[in-house]
Amino acid sequence: MRYGIGVDIGATNLRVAIARRDGVIIKKLSEKTVKGGDNLALPNQIIGMIERLLHETGLDLEEICGIGIGSIGPLDIRKGIIIKPANLPFENVPLVEPLEDRFHIRVTLLNDCTSAVVGEKYYGSGKNVENLVYVTISTGIGGGVYVDGHLLLGKDGNAHEIGHLVVDPEGRLLCGCGSKGHWEAYCSGSGIPRFARLLIEEHYKEQYHKSLLGEMSGYNLDAIDAKMVYDAAKVYDNLAIKIVERINFYNAIGFADVINVYDPSLITVGGSVALHNSEIILPYVLNKTPKYVINKMPEIKITTLGDEIVLLGAIAASFKGLDL
Repeated sequence: MRYGIGVDIGATNLRVAIARRDGVIIKKLSEKTVKGGDNLALPNQIIGMIERLLHETGLDLEEICGIGIGSIGPLDIRKGIIIKPANLPFENVPLVEPLEDRFHIRVTLLNDCTSAVVGEKYYGSGKNVENLVYVTISTGIGGGVYVDGHLLLGKDGNAHEIGHLVVDPEGRLLCGCGSKGHWEAYCSGSGIPRFARLLIEEHYKEQYHKSLLGEMSGYNLDAIDAKMVYDAAKVYDNLAIKIVERINFYNAIGFADVINVYDPSLITVGGSVALHNSEIILPYVLNKTPKYVINKMPEIKITTLGDEIVLLGAIAASFKGLDL
């Protein structure tokens, strides 16, 4: 039996696993993603983790088909680099070349959300689906797409930045990318606190000081985070419910844009915000999105692969390369 190595590079955590072709993970390691040193610090960390995995499993390189990487971006997949990640203090980080030089096996680099849709296609609900979209609602918002069975990559590997679709043409909130009005600025884990503060300051100042959300945040607007908003809404805090309804309004527009552009049969949804709050996100999206679409509505559901989805996509890529 031959094995594949999958790598999931996040701004906070780095995970590396050895797995079988059917996606069964044999051994997995997780570390905090390195934040210091030069631009070789990250590939060197990955190399060290792979060497540990090989040692701990007793496997030889001859038994490894390849290495797949699902990484935060933006990427240049032809050069095999991360260009300038927003949440890591590096620039032009080489990934493919250092790993191929060390291990002399094929290394395939994908954006993390592209890797996730590959995971869905090979190991999840998308196995028999030709037109498939994966949407992550987490610290940011992103997506991966199959159209007519073809994985969309784009010239640099970034053809899936759905979090930067414009959902608010007035551009009241600035996205982390520096542009205004993007879906991610209103509905992501990092954007929700800013959106909540904006809504409270514009409409709900008096209500905030009588609300559970106000109590949870110590009546300090700067202390509000996404978890507080959703937790308060789940116990029927009126203010939090109003904020979540506005968040979901923009979610519905974002999902409608995805449906109108890609015409999928299935959309699966993951990411920490969606996975932990699906009961107050999905019903609204399913109810309101049809108002904004021209295409036939697809099935929309939470991924069954949880937070392993990027890693599983990287594992699939380790066996298939870019023939995905």
